[in-house]
Amino acid sequence: MRRSRPPGSVPPSRSRPEPAPRESRAPAGEARELRLYGLNAVRAVFARRPEAIRKLYLTEARIPALQPLLKWCVAHRVGYRVVEEQDLQRLAASAHHEGVVADVLREEPQPLSAWLRDLPEGPSLALWLDGVGNPHNFGAILRSAAHFGVAAVLLPKHSTLALSGAAARVAEGGAEAVPLVRLGRSDNALAQLRGAGFALAATVVEGGADLFRTPLPERLVYVLGAEGEGMDRDFAAACDLRLSIPGTGAVESLNVAAATAVLLAQWARSR
Repeated sequence: MRRSRPPGSVPPSRSRPEPAPRESRAPAGEARELRLYGLNAVRAVFARRPEAIRKLYLTEARIPALQPLLKWCVAHRVGYRVVEEQDLQRLAASAHHEGVVADVLREEPQPLSAWLRDLPEGPSLALWLDGVGNPHNFGAILRSAAHFGVAAVLLPKHSTLALSGAAARVAEGGAEAVPLVRLGRSDNALAQLRGAGFALAATVVEGGADLFRTPLPERLVYVLGAEGEGMDRDFAAACDLRLSIPGTGAVESLNVAAATAVLLAQWARSR
Protein backbone atom coordinates (compact mmCIF):
# COMPACT_ATOMS: atom_id res chain seq x y z
CA MET A 1 0.00 0.00 0.00
CA ARG A 2 1.33 3.44 -0.89
CA ARG A 3 1.99 5.68 2.07
CA SER A 4 0.22 9.06 2.12
CA ARG A 5 1.84 12.32 3.19
CA PRO A 6 0.39 15.19 5.22
CA PRO A 7 -1.37 17.91 3.18
CA GLY A 8 1.09 20.54 1.96
CA SER A 9 4.12 18.36 2.56
CA VAL A 10 6.96 18.26 0.10
CA PRO A 11 7.57 14.86 -1.55
CA PRO A 12 11.08 13.52 -1.26
CA SER A 13 13.49 13.70 -4.15
CA ARG A 14 15.87 10.78 -4.29
CA SER A 15 19.14 10.25 -6.09
CA ARG A 16 22.67 9.27 -5.26
CA PRO A 17 24.31 11.97 -3.09
CA GLU A 18 27.30 13.82 -4.47
CA PRO A 19 30.74 13.75 -2.87
CA ALA A 20 31.69 16.53 -0.50
CA PRO A 21 33.27 19.71 -1.91
CA ARG A 22 36.90 20.20 -1.01
CA GLU A 23 37.34 22.52 1.91
CA SER A 24 40.61 24.32 2.62
CA ARG A 25 41.57 25.87 5.92
CA ALA A 26 43.92 28.37 4.31
CA PRO A 27 42.35 31.82 3.91
CA ALA A 28 43.74 32.32 0.41
CA GLY A 29 42.38 28.99 -0.80
CA GLU A 30 39.07 28.61 0.98
CA ALA A 31 36.49 26.69 -0.98
CA ARG A 32 33.57 28.85 -2.01
CA GLU A 33 31.13 26.26 -0.69
CA LEU A 34 31.00 24.81 2.78
CA ARG A 35 29.35 21.53 3.75
CA LEU A 36 27.33 22.01 6.93
CA TYR A 37 25.62 19.35 9.01
CA GLY A 38 23.52 19.36 12.14
CA LEU A 39 19.94 20.56 12.54
CA ASN A 40 20.61 23.88 14.28
CA ALA A 41 23.53 24.76 12.00
CA VAL A 42 21.39 24.27 8.87
CA ARG A 43 18.35 26.00 10.36
CA ALA A 44 20.48 29.02 11.31
CA VAL A 45 21.67 29.45 7.71
CA PHE A 46 18.10 29.13 6.44
CA ALA A 47 16.89 31.75 8.93
CA ARG A 48 19.59 34.32 8.16
CA ARG A 49 20.70 33.80 4.56
CA PRO A 50 18.62 31.18 2.76
CA GLU A 51 19.97 32.29 -0.60
CA ALA A 52 23.33 30.78 0.43
CA ILE A 53 21.90 27.24 0.38
CA ARG A 54 22.95 25.34 -2.74
CA LYS A 55 21.93 21.74 -2.01
CA LEU A 56 20.26 19.85 0.79
CA TYR A 57 20.40 16.21 1.89
CA LEU A 58 18.20 14.79 4.64
CA THR A 59 16.77 11.57 5.99
CA GLU A 60 13.08 10.85 5.59
CA ALA A 61 12.61 11.22 9.35
CA ARG A 62 13.68 14.88 9.09
CA ILE A 63 11.06 15.84 6.47
CA PRO A 64 8.44 17.05 9.01
CA ALA A 65 10.94 19.20 10.94
CA LEU A 66 12.33 20.76 7.75
CA GLN A 67 9.09 21.42 5.84
CA PRO A 68 9.62 25.23 5.61
CA LEU A 69 13.14 24.71 4.23
CA LEU A 70 11.97 22.08 1.74
CA LYS A 71 9.17 24.33 0.49
CA TRP A 72 11.69 27.15 0.06
CA CYS A 73 13.94 24.80 -1.91
CA VAL A 74 11.07 23.87 -4.22
CA ALA A 75 10.05 27.51 -4.71
CA HIS A 76 13.61 28.60 -5.49
CA ARG A 77 14.65 25.52 -7.47
CA VAL A 78 17.30 24.45 -4.98
CA GLY A 79 17.98 20.72 -5.20
CA TYR A 80 17.40 18.43 -2.26
CA ARG A 81 17.69 14.68 -1.79
CA VAL A 82 16.20 12.27 0.72
CA VAL A 83 18.94 9.77 1.49
CA GLU A 84 19.77 6.98 3.90
CA GLU A 85 21.55 7.39 7.22
CA GLN A 86 24.78 5.91 5.90
CA ASP A 87 24.76 8.33 2.95
CA LEU A 88 24.59 11.29 5.32
CA GLN A 89 27.39 9.87 7.41
CA ARG A 90 29.53 9.64 4.30
CA LEU A 91 28.56 13.14 3.11
CA ALA A 92 29.30 14.74 6.48
CA ALA A 93 32.29 12.50 7.24
CA SER A 94 30.72 12.33 10.69
CA ALA A 95 28.12 10.33 12.58
CA HIS A 96 26.89 13.58 14.17
CA HIS A 97 24.96 14.85 11.15
CA GLU A 98 21.57 14.84 12.98
CA GLY A 99 19.76 13.82 9.82
CA VAL A 100 20.61 16.79 7.58
CA VAL A 101 23.52 18.04 5.47
CA ALA A 102 23.62 21.22 3.37
CA ASP A 103 26.05 22.69 0.88
CA VAL A 104 26.08 26.47 1.39
CA LEU A 105 28.05 29.43 0.13
CA ARG A 106 30.76 30.38 2.56
CA GLU A 107 30.43 33.84 4.08
CA GLU A 108 33.78 35.58 3.77
CA PRO A 109 35.24 37.40 6.82
CA GLN A 110 34.90 41.16 6.54
CA PRO A 111 37.84 43.58 6.90
CA LEU A 112 38.45 45.19 10.29
CA SER A 113 37.89 48.71 8.92
CA ALA A 114 34.42 47.77 7.59
CA TRP A 115 33.43 46.14 10.86
CA LEU A 116 34.57 49.14 12.92
CA ARG A 117 32.79 51.55 10.57
CA ASP A 118 29.45 49.82 11.12
CA LEU A 119 29.87 49.10 14.83
CA PRO A 120 27.35 50.95 17.05
CA GLU A 121 28.50 53.19 19.89
CA GLY A 122 28.54 51.85 23.43
CA PRO A 123 29.72 48.64 25.11
CA SER A 124 31.14 46.03 22.77
CA LEU A 125 33.10 42.81 23.15
CA ALA A 126 35.20 40.96 20.57
CA LEU A 127 37.48 37.91 20.57
CA TRP A 128 40.91 37.83 18.90
CA LEU A 129 41.88 34.21 18.26
CA ASP A 130 45.68 34.07 18.27
CA GLY A 131 46.42 30.52 17.17
CA VAL A 132 43.23 28.65 18.09
CA GLY A 133 42.96 25.85 15.54
CA ASN A 134 40.85 22.95 16.80
CA PRO A 135 37.48 23.05 15.00
CA HIS A 136 35.55 21.73 18.01
CA ASN A 137 37.05 24.43 20.22
CA PHE A 138 36.29 27.01 17.54
CA GLY A 139 32.68 25.84 17.38
CA ALA A 140 32.32 25.93 21.17
CA ILE A 141 33.79 29.45 21.21
CA LEU A 142 31.29 30.58 18.56
CA ARG A 143 28.42 29.08 20.57
CA SER A 144 29.47 30.95 23.72
CA ALA A 145 30.09 34.12 21.69
CA ALA A 146 26.57 33.99 20.27
CA HIS A 147 25.10 33.35 23.72
CA PHE A 148 26.81 36.38 25.27
CA GLY A 149 26.38 38.73 22.31
CA VAL A 150 30.00 39.02 21.16
CA ALA A 151 30.24 41.56 18.36
CA ALA A 152 32.86 39.69 16.29
CA VAL A 153 35.57 37.07 16.22
CA LEU A 154 38.82 38.55 14.91
CA LEU A 155 41.13 36.35 12.85
CA PRO A 156 44.80 37.32 12.36
CA LYS A 157 45.97 37.99 8.82
CA HIS A 158 47.84 34.70 8.35
CA SER A 159 45.59 32.52 10.50
CA THR A 160 44.53 29.28 8.82
CA LEU A 161 41.40 29.10 10.96
CA ALA A 162 38.19 28.95 8.94
CA LEU A 163 34.67 27.76 9.61
CA SER A 164 34.23 24.03 8.98
CA GLY A 165 31.23 21.73 9.11
CA ALA A 166 32.43 20.34 12.44
CA ALA A 167 32.83 23.81 13.97
CA ALA A 168 29.41 24.93 12.72
CA ARG A 169 27.72 21.85 14.19
CA VAL A 170 29.33 22.37 17.59
CA ALA A 171 28.34 26.05 17.44
CA GLU A 172 24.65 25.00 17.24
CA GLY A 173 23.73 27.99 15.06
CA GLY A 174 26.22 30.38 16.67
CA ALA A 175 28.35 30.51 13.52
CA GLU A 176 25.60 32.54 11.83
CA ALA A 177 25.20 34.91 14.78
CA VAL A 178 28.80 36.11 15.19
CA PRO A 179 30.63 37.91 12.35
CA LEU A 180 34.15 36.83 11.44
CA VAL A 181 36.60 39.68 10.80
CA ARG A 182 39.94 39.30 9.01
CA LEU A 183 42.73 41.47 10.44
CA GLY A 184 45.64 43.06 8.64
CA ARG A 185 49.05 43.55 10.23
CA SER A 186 48.90 43.13 14.00
CA ASP A 187 50.30 46.57 14.77
CA ASN A 188 47.79 48.23 12.44
CA ALA A 189 44.95 46.18 13.91
CA LEU A 190 45.95 47.18 17.44
CA ALA A 191 46.01 50.84 16.45
CA GLN A 192 42.62 50.64 14.72
CA LEU A 193 41.00 48.90 17.66
CA ARG A 194 42.42 51.34 20.19
CA GLY A 195 41.36 54.23 17.96
CA ALA A 196 37.81 52.86 18.19
CA GLY A 197 37.99 52.84 22.00
CA PHE A 198 38.84 49.18 22.57
CA ALA A 199 41.24 47.90 25.18
CA LEU A 200 42.95 44.56 24.53
CA ALA A 201 43.19 41.93 27.25
CA ALA A 202 45.65 39.08 26.87
CA THR A 203 44.40 35.92 28.55
CA VAL A 204 47.28 34.07 30.21
CA VAL A 205 47.43 30.93 32.34
CA GLU A 206 49.45 32.56 35.10
CA GLY A 207 50.88 35.93 36.00
CA GLY A 208 47.87 37.95 34.93
CA ALA A 209 45.48 40.01 37.03
CA ASP A 210 42.60 38.12 38.63
CA LEU A 211 39.72 38.21 36.14
CA PHE A 212 37.14 38.42 38.91
CA ARG A 213 38.81 41.36 40.67
CA THR A 214 39.73 43.48 37.65
CA PRO A 215 37.40 46.18 36.29
CA LEU A 216 36.73 45.41 32.64
CA PRO A 217 36.43 48.18 30.03
CA GLU A 218 33.14 48.69 28.20
CA ARG A 219 34.84 48.13 24.85
CA LEU A 220 37.10 45.13 25.16
CA VAL A 221 38.90 42.57 22.99
CA TYR A 222 39.87 39.34 24.71
CA VAL A 223 42.94 37.81 23.03
CA LEU A 224 42.95 34.01 23.26
CA GLY A 225 46.11 32.00 22.62
CA ALA A 226 46.71 28.66 20.97
CA GLU A 227 45.75 25.43 22.67
CA GLY A 228 48.78 24.20 24.58
CA GLU A 229 51.30 26.94 23.72
CA GLY A 230 49.19 29.87 24.90
CA MET A 231 49.74 33.43 23.71
CA ASP A 232 52.85 34.86 22.14
CA ARG A 233 54.67 36.66 24.98
CA ASP A 234 55.54 39.78 22.99
CA PHE A 235 51.96 40.10 21.84
CA ALA A 236 50.69 39.63 25.40
CA ALA A 237 53.05 42.39 26.55
CA ALA A 238 51.63 44.72 23.88
CA CYS A 239 48.08 44.33 25.23
CA ASP A 240 46.56 46.75 27.72
CA LEU A 241 45.62 44.06 30.25
CA ARG A 242 46.82 40.57 31.11
CA LEU A 243 44.15 38.47 32.77
CA SER A 244 44.14 35.04 34.39
CA ILE A 245 41.23 32.91 35.59
CA PRO A 246 41.95 31.85 39.20
CA GLY A 247 41.35 28.23 40.17
CA THR A 248 42.29 25.54 42.64
CA GLY A 249 45.48 24.50 40.86
CA ALA A 250 44.25 20.93 40.60
CA VAL A 251 44.61 21.27 36.83
CA GLU A 252 47.01 23.51 34.96
CA SER A 253 44.37 25.52 33.11
CA LEU A 254 40.99 25.47 31.41
CA ASN A 255 40.45 24.33 27.84
CA VAL A 256 40.40 27.44 25.60
CA ALA A 257 36.69 27.04 24.85
CA ALA A 258 35.79 26.66 28.53
CA ALA A 259 38.00 29.62 29.43
CA THR A 260 36.26 31.71 26.78
CA ALA A 261 32.85 31.04 28.33
CA VAL A 262 34.14 32.17 31.74
CA LEU A 263 35.70 35.33 30.28
CA LEU A 264 32.56 36.26 28.38
CA ALA A 265 30.31 35.65 31.37
CA GLN A 266 32.44 37.91 33.56
CA TRP A 267 32.34 40.76 31.02
CA ALA A 268 28.57 40.39 30.66
CA ARG A 269 28.18 40.36 34.45
CA SER A 270 30.19 43.58 34.77
CA ARG A 271 27.85 45.36 32.40
